[in-house]
Amino acid sequence: MSEYFSNIKAGAVTIATGMSITLKHFFNAIHRKGDAGIDDADYFRQVDGLCTLQYPREAVPVPVNARYRLYNDIEDCIGCGQCERACPVTCIAIETIKVVPEDLAVCGKTSGGQQKKFWVPVFDIDVAKCMTCGICVSVCPTECLVHSPVSDFSEFDRQNMIYHFGNLSRLEAEAKKRKVAEQQAQAAKEKQAAAAKAAENSGQ
Repeated sequence: MSEYFSNIKAGAVTIATGMSITLKHFFNAIHRKGDAGIDDADYFRQVDGLCTLQYPREAVPVPVNARYRLYNDIEDCIGCGQCERACPVTCIAIETIKVVPEDLAVCGKTSGGQQKKFWVPVFDIDVAKCMTCGICVSVCPTECLVHSPVSDFSEFDRQNMIYHFGNLSRLEAEAKKRKVAEQQAQAAKEKQAAAAKAAENSGQ
């Protein structure tokens, strides 16, 4: 019998405790909670109050070390492909074209002064597959691949989740490929002629 009444008492205390917390937040809602981020020293010293954000006009501050949508500064990309190889979910696709010697000046250098030796017509990131592990960012030798603070990028069409960072159009890429093929053919012809001349000289 005593257990019966103790259970009733425990239930009443539990309900009263929950209601007191609810009422506390209800009356504190006349104040507005601050907007300090979780990495801010004042985060736990903010006044209790309304914390609902009027999205999208308001948003939670993004921590400086957060890993969100990937961004590639193609001007600093050397087309090494390390990020593509390191990605555990294969969400990065890269296509490169070798720069011929006379185009090195046009291709330019990275912000760190390194000469770029590849055009990168395709540098696609499928953020729908990305698990934001950060491995690709850590292996990038020129630090051109970074996590941006953009955390909200929902789309109706899945294809819009593939972000393109290439530095050549389709027509430009085809022209560069033809140029490389012509140079390779010319080099092969010169090598063949040199080999034939060497064989002729050795026969004499």
